[in-house]
Amino acid sequence: MKKSTAKAQWNKGLKNGNGEVQSGTGNFKAGYTFASRFENDASATNPEELIGAAHAGCYSMFLSALLEKANYEPQSVQTTATVHLGEKDGGPHVMKIELNTEANAAGISEDEFQKLAEEAKAKCPISKALGAVPEITLTATLKK
Repeated sequence: MKKSTAKAQWNKGLKNGNGEVQSGTGNFKAGYTFASRFENDASATNPEELIGAAHAGCYSMFLSALLEKANYEPQSVQTTATVHLGEKDGGPHVMKIELNTEANAAGISEDEFQKLAEEAKAKCPISKALGAVPEITLTATLKK
């Protein structure tokens, strides 16, 4: 079983504090604040943005693998994940994730592509891990 780690440190109180997240490999390190999470301050990251990055990365790899397994040659898969943070039960809650992907693969029909795109949404490990999210949508575009 492969293990991946990440760590975070938060300093001070909720609204006047700040923190830093870092991947276990050290390849990624970023700051975050209350304002970057709840007030659209783009000067730092937030946990939902990191969830989006993980989901987009996992989905793109999984769709590419499915295309290859079905004997299509994927040239590129680009995915954007938009994570919506709302309120539920009196606290913050991830309410929706929108996946928007564009793929370039020769020889595949639109119907077959849509089938594989939906399969990737259902089966990529991060989609499975995010099972508590009430809604995950997908818009998949096949580039010709």
